[in-house]
Amino acid sequence: MASGEELADSERAIELQALSGIEQIDAAEWDPCAGAAEPFTNHAFLAALERSGSATAATGWQPSHLIARDQLSRTVVGVVPAYIKDHSFGEFVFDWGWAEAFERAGGTYYPKLQVGIPFTPVTGPRLAVHPGAADPAGVRRALLRELEGLCSRSGLSSVHVTFPPETEWQELGARGWLQRTAHQYHWHNDGYRDFDGFLAGLSHARRKEIRRERRAVAGSGVEIHALHGSELRSEHLDAFHAIYQATCRSKLGPGYLSRAFFDEASARLGDRMLLLMARHEGRWLAGALHFYGADALYGRHWGCLPGTRERVPFLHFELCYYRALERAIDAGLGRVEAGVQGEHKLQRGYLPQWTYSAHWIAHPGLRAAVADYLERERAVVAEAVEALGASAPYRAAE
Repeated sequence: MASGEELADSERAIELQALSGIEQIDAAEWDPCAGAAEPFTNHAFLAALERSGSATAATGWQPSHLIARDQLSRTVVGVVPAYIKDHSFGEFVFDWGWAEAFERAGGTYYPKLQVGIPFTPVTGPRLAVHPGAADPAGVRRALLRELEGLCSRSGLSSVHVTFPPETEWQELGARGWLQRTAHQYHWHNDGYRDFDGFLAGLSHARRKEIRRERRAVAGSGVEIHALHGSELRSEHLDAFHAIYQATCRSKLGPGYLSRAFFDEASARLGDRMLLLMARHEGRWLAGALHFYGADALYGRHWGCLPGTRERVPFLHFELCYYRALERAIDAGLGRVEAGVQGEHKLQRGYLPQWTYSAHWIAHPGLRAAVADYLERERAVVAEAVEALGASAPYRAAE
């Protein structure tokens, strides 16, 4: 609790509990708080990660979810997806430099507390409050106090809230948490009737280039399959997992997601899961995994067999971007989120979009150093987002 902070009566009536696994609470209690805007904060996705062994203590993601329960009604009025971690892999908000500097100075950075969704850089509720809560701000304050208290009681170095909505980020900043900004690339549906309608809004050069790329894929002999819900079978999941792991190993090492995750996700998420797969002469070559939200299609994982990029150089763009746009237009969705990094997305109609994180650091010296760094970093990020926005390929920007 902040010094001198007083509790409202509604906050005194809240009971807080930490869970060592998402399945210690029913989906019927968790999901009304998490909402349905995106699938990743939902019970089903978190359970798929944990049940499959992808996000567990053994992989350095010890679940430590928080729930806030009204003491009188026993209703769960708030939830926080949280993990105690002994590394910084799979977060997409990089604090390796902070950890290295603190440990060089004699400190211990790990374990830390991570609030967010493992391996998923998608904005969603982190201090998720039931829509029927009488005092939503009070619930969030109670959850924040518990996060700070857990950090102090457990000897953790810090708490990191990654990819919250801007409203939560502002609330965290007002409480004194350190604020960080970044960006990723989203495509926005401007009421397009079809893909050609989207192309018509681009500059002549970009429109010509995208058509050339798509013709090259169409003429390569590769068949593209959109597999959705009940259409997904073990054959497809086996192939995609092998492709995904091969691509991860070619870059950094084994992928975070186990083979069992894809079975769990398919069974639990059903029609919210979309797999775009490319096959040539009976062999699966590449794939892109997407998930449907209420008004967005989220591109999450891509993979291809060695040599595929050289033989079909634009296949990545086709599966991850162009086919995703077509699916979003057909479904009447407002946007496609293509994840972090990759300025090549800009030239394919994806525009820079702000993302946020907030950080509570226990050690005063480390906190001061990180605060100074973040102040300078925010200025750099703002300049980059402005410059990227000015490079948009749309005709209105010419």
